[in-house]
Amino acid sequence: MRRWIRAAAGARAWHQQHHRSIHSLRAKLTVVNVALLALGIVAATAVSLMGMRHYLLDRVDSELMGSANALARTGFTQKEIDSLSAIGALRDQFAPDDKEASRLTRSPTILVALDAGHRPIAFARIVPTDRQRDLAAAVDDPGALADSAEARDVNVDGEPYRVVGTRLGDGTFVLLATETGAVHNGMAKALKLDLAFGTVLLALLALLTMLGTKHRLRPLEDMVETASAIAEGDLTRRVPAGRDPVTEIEQLRVALNSMLHQVESAFETRERSAAQLRRFVADASHELRTPLSAIRGYLQLYDKGMLREPVERTRALARMSAEADRMGRLVEELLTLARLDQQPQLRLCAIDLSHLVRDAADDLRAQQPQRPLTVRADGALLVQGDESGLRQVVGNLLANVRAHTPADAPVRVELACEDGDGRGPGAVRLRVADEGPGMACEDADRIFDRFFRAGGEGSGPAGSGLGMAIVAAVVASHGGEVTVRTAPGEGLAVTVVLPAAAPAPTA
Repeated sequence: MRRWIRAAAGARAWHQQHHRSIHSLRAKLTVVNVALLALGIVAATAVSLMGMRHYLLDRVDSELMGSANALARTGFTQKEIDSLSAIGALRDQFAPDDKEASRLTRSPTILVALDAGHRPIAFARIVPTDRQRDLAAAVDDPGALADSAEARDVNVDGEPYRVVGTRLGDGTFVLLATETGAVHNGMAKALKLDLAFGTVLLALLALLTMLGTKHRLRPLEDMVETASAIAEGDLTRRVPAGRDPVTEIEQLRVALNSMLHQVESAFETRERSAAQLRRFVADASHELRTPLSAIRGYLQLYDKGMLREPVERTRALARMSAEADRMGRLVEELLTLARLDQQPQLRLCAIDLSHLVRDAADDLRAQQPQRPLTVRADGALLVQGDESGLRQVVGNLLANVRAHTPADAPVRVELACEDGDGRGPGAVRLRVADEGPGMACEDADRIFDRFFRAGGEGSGPAGSGLGMAIVAAVVASHGGEVTVRTAPGEGLAVTVVLPAAAPAPTA
């Protein structure tokens, strides 16, 4: 049973492979080329055979018509021909009695005379032979043949002949015929030679077409192998370039490789986004778990009556309120990042960034009066942006300084305008630099990651790790860029570059 199943599976596989080979592009091209060449060979053979037949029969007809016309131009009658001295020569040519006559009787030419009743009669005193009588019987209307002055095909004793007719001076009909079997035999040999040569050409063309298409269509097979490898998970596979590429196939290869590159990039982006989403959800769950656990713990204590003293209840309520505020801020920041990920339509207008910087600096001075703070701004600097988003950028930068640097670490906030290249209004550069502990290179690379928090010595409350991620997202939504320069013990400098707003037209 197993052998039968394997045999059936093998037969099915062979049938499928054979079916595919029959319907393959290579086989179809081979069949088309062979069919076209076969039609060309048939047409050329037919034309050549028709031309050869016309040429050979035309020569036969010319000789017959020349002989008939010469006989008719003499104007002799049957009796005059019998009495002429030339009868001896004619007798030598047509008489079947002696050896010479016997040889001529077997010649391909036949001459027979007919009376008015179309019956064979003696000519030059020579009695008609059987072949002459057969020729006379093969011609239905000798008078019409003599009047037409054209040769016709007749069959004499199973052999093909060309026959012409003429009249003598007394109205006697004379038929002259020449055997054309040699012409037909030559045409048959030519046909066999053409068929044999054509068969060899067809076989050679089929072989060359199969080999040529196998070489030319190799890039298509490479594309199939590449597609199969990609379907199995190898997204790095590409279609290799051929040694002698065809223009159309090379264009297809380039387009396919470009598409595969886009697919690979999209797949990597999706995987990276999925990984970031999983990490984001895990971090958000972890961040939300802490305040919720604290609030749940205090509620359980209160429910069990363990907070008996008013001081304990007040402290518990204060802690729950602080954790709720922390959780609220975290949810607000998550919502902000979610809105930025959806690329919302920003309400852009000309914003004086120096005004936002001074407001944020005043807030920092109010929170940390002892911190040395230097603000340098060159007058009003306009940027095209959303006011609430830009205010959050400046506030988060200074909040990051407050949370991760000592309270006495100096801070410099610089705002300047960068000239454009003459085709635009240029850009506005905001730089916030502190003299705090700085960061390691590996931490600096992750400073804009969500929920990333590096160890610091700040006096402020620990943040959620979303502040710098919001800064990067808001700056990117405004078409700007943000960079970081830091090193351990050298502080942290964050530079934000935003497109400047076009100046208002003057009246």
